[in-house]
Amino acid sequence: MNASLSAPSLRAPSASATVQQPLCILIAALGGEGGGVLAEWLVEAATRAGLPVQGTSVPGVAQRTGATSYYFECLAEAAPPGKQPVFALMPVPGRVDIVLASELLEATRMVERGFITPGRTLLITARHRVLTTAEKMAMADGRFDDHKLLAATQALSQQCLALDLLAITTRHRTVISAVLFGALAGSGRLPWPRALSEQVIRDGGLGVDASLAGFAEAFAQAASALPAAGALTTPAATAAAATAPAPTRSAQPTATPPAPTLPELLALGEARLRDYQDAAYAARYRERMAALAATGGDGQALSTAARHLALWMSYEDVVRVADLKTRRERFERVRAEAGAGADDLLQIHEHLKPGLEEMAAIAPRRLGLWLRQRVKRDAPVGTRGKGVQLHTTSVRGFLALRLLAALKPLRPASLRFAEENAAIEAWLAALRQVLPLNAAFARALADLPRLRKGYSDTFERGRAAYEHIFAACVAPHLASPLSAEALAAAAGGLRQAITAALADAEHGALHQQLGQAPGRANTLNKEQPVHFHPRVTQPVDRPPPGR
Repeated sequence: MNASLSAPSLRAPSASATVQQPLCILIAALGGEGGGVLAEWLVEAATRAGLPVQGTSVPGVAQRTGATSYYFECLAEAAPPGKQPVFALMPVPGRVDIVLASELLEATRMVERGFITPGRTLLITARHRVLTTAEKMAMADGRFDDHKLLAATQALSQQCLALDLLAITTRHRTVISAVLFGALAGSGRLPWPRALSEQVIRDGGLGVDASLAGFAEAFAQAASALPAAGALTTPAATAAAATAPAPTRSAQPTATPPAPTLPELLALGEARLRDYQDAAYAARYRERMAALAATGGDGQALSTAARHLALWMSYEDVVRVADLKTRRERFERVRAEAGAGADDLLQIHEHLKPGLEEMAAIAPRRLGLWLRQRVKRDAPVGTRGKGVQLHTTSVRGFLALRLLAALKPLRPASLRFAEENAAIEAWLAALRQVLPLNAAFARALADLPRLRKGYSDTFERGRAAYEHIFAACVAPHLASPLSAEALAAAAGGLRQAITAALADAEHGALHQQLGQAPGRANTLNKEQPVHFHPRVTQPVDRPPPGR
């Protein structure tokens, strides 16, 4: 914990003394976003304004580069002669005037901890998200609903100013701390003028022009969105606010954007597959969807199928990864994220772990099958992958990845392409049969390919779950003639099986859903060979007999 400036006094004020309430500001930021710099700017500005001030920081360990809270207290005017204010080292729930959040979930976390209250707190937050590890690891879409997060912060704060701070930061090639400082100054809640804040940034000497440009744009947006600031919040004012009419909230509407239509999805799918392979491959996607649409089935099922088919046909392999890693757009994005100038040297290090399984996937079918059988039979050291580090910004590393990406025209002859194409055709044939009969079953079946994603062991488990569900919940209902009643009865079971497969990586919930006994062999697990190696003993030097 770091404290700066005033040394608090333990002397209690006299009964006749007027107690000044400090301005309490809490900054919730992630590691590397400059939250500490923003706190230092606030302390320096208050010091230059001649105001008693104290700043503290509490570093923490979180799932997203480390979350750190910075707490700031200052008086709106100089302390009386001979008096020293007593400041708190930590924020107190229900007694924070302003909360600055560099990310939307951090703002919601401040609500959860009680630092944001409807009768007192102005919340200035970014609208973008930095996903947590738990969100990224979820088998399904594990992201929190941004609209619900924003609605919660709006409902539980006195005023909520949600800005696209990331866009401002990117536009001016600065850091989000400068943009947050500008939004705070634009709110009119700081007890010193704008010029003083800008001078503090200017005296910092690092990235001054970019920081001031981001500060100015955020200042303008905040000043136009928030009403004129009044006096600092006091306990009396807080009590009065509790009986006042509901405050206005400055934020954009939180209505969920409309879902894309089927023609829009088809256009996006074609563009993706044209980039993934070629125009003929994109035309094949359009033909497959036209055959589905000709059945006259449910529109929602068709839209779901269009999205999953495009993703499935553009499955990720090492060729695709090499292509994406060597594109000009990626180098430009990394350079922008690193804040590198035109004359700065930038090095990108790729940490790869290729194995024979990945090589077998892109090899011609017969060669790929031979390699895969060798992995399963012998499992020699190194077949599961050995860490490789490539410097994409070097000639050698770039050429290595480009040579791998150049195998794209050969992809249709690969083992993985043949296997995925066969599974796609079986799924499409089943969809064409059930689409005219039952919408609920067709929607669930259209959503089944969401299990086939990821790479390495994640992909293998997802593919095994897909095949297991297809065999247990879909194939038995495809016998001719099809029964609409049977499909309607089975729709719920198919949907529940998909949900169970996404619930955990080991698919224990899926086996329970399908009625497998605990002792029954797990058909989702692959065979794991057991190898015995002779013990290698080193000869021991012994003295000759007689010594």
